[in-house]
Amino acid sequence: MSRFIRGEPPSSGPIILNQRRVFILPTQRGLGFVLLIVIVLLIAFIYNNNLAYMLGFLLASIFFVSILHSFKALAGLVIQAGHNQAVFVGDQVGFNFILQNPVNQQRLAVSIKLRGIREISIEPFQSQNVVLNADATKRGWLACDKVTVFSSYPLGLFRAWSPLRFDSRVLVYPRPASLVPAFPDTGDANAGIQNQNLRNGDEFYGLKTYQAGDAIRQIHWRAYAKGRGLHSKQYIGSGSHEFWLDYAQTPGSDVEERLSMLCRWVIEAEQAGLNYGLLLPGIKLIPNNGREHYQACLRALALF
Repeated sequence: MSRFIRGEPPSSGPIILNQRRVFILPTQRGLGFVLLIVIVLLIAFIYNNNLAYMLGFLLASIFFVSILHSFKALAGLVIQAGHNQAVFVGDQVGFNFILQNPVNQQRLAVSIKLRGIREISIEPFQSQNVVLNADATKRGWLACDKVTVFSSYPLGLFRAWSPLRFDSRVLVYPRPASLVPAFPDTGDANAGIQNQNLRNGDEFYGLKTYQAGDAIRQIHWRAYAKGRGLHSKQYIGSGSHEFWLDYAQTPGSDVEERLSMLCRWVIEAEQAGLNYGLLLPGIKLIPNNGREHYQACLRALALF
């Protein structure tokens, strides 16, 4: 009963659909077909009509042969979980699956379901990649739920299905803050930056509250249009600078707001080519930049 409802335990490797994993039951159309057979045979019995008997037995043979074809629509398929890309909270997670047809038989109308349903056809000795979407509502690891592969081929009289569970997961980063604030002043490491004439630089540095005398061209009109107040854009020169992103000094009313702000700073600092370090309780990533450092910082924020 557990295999019937939930499927086998989660698997980290490919899964072959065999007799143990494929279940078959009549559909609503199939039950109506059974009722039709019963009525035809009842008419044949009452009126002793040989043609009615022949029609009833023909329909019954089609019904029973459909069981075999419905099973063969899935039997032998190999399903394997693919590599999944990390996303931010609020984005759509894409779980990748590879369906392989190892026999000389075309697979028609094969459906695979997670949240939504994808219907595909697989040619003999071919494989096909399928992406199933889910919602990323919280940071951290998001495990893949039960995946169901099913088919009602060829006549829709039976539904053959297989509930599968994969050891597949996606890392979900915190949602970046919508406002781009100025990078925090963390002491000596930032002193050289703060003392520069930021408005004359050529790399975006962040936002600050508008002050009288700031150039009109530096005003961030998009933030003003969204009702976030009047802010001025800050820029720095193209030189190399180091600074720390410290959780303890990050503004926010709760943990998620602080992580959201840090996530935005990491993204902006990486895009600006700055050397940035990350300080979290029990975690210290020294200032650096580049894809590996960027992903390490986002991973630390996601798993904090």
